[in-house]
Amino acid sequence: MAGYDDLVFVYDKEGREYACPIEALKGNVKKKEDLTEEEKKKCLDLNEVVSGAYERG
Repeated sequence: MAGYDDLVFVYDKEGREYACPIEALKGNVKKKEDLTEEEKKKCLDLNEVVSGAYERG
């Protein structure tokens, strides 16, 4: 399992944040739009995780 130090955080044009395992990325990526489809599949949309926690809380 990846730890915090093994993640890269990227943002889309709407400002949503995604956590991607560093080994899944093939270059220096800063925006979600720069990711390949394969890379996108390995990233976690943190906005869904956070909003889901508030809905349950």
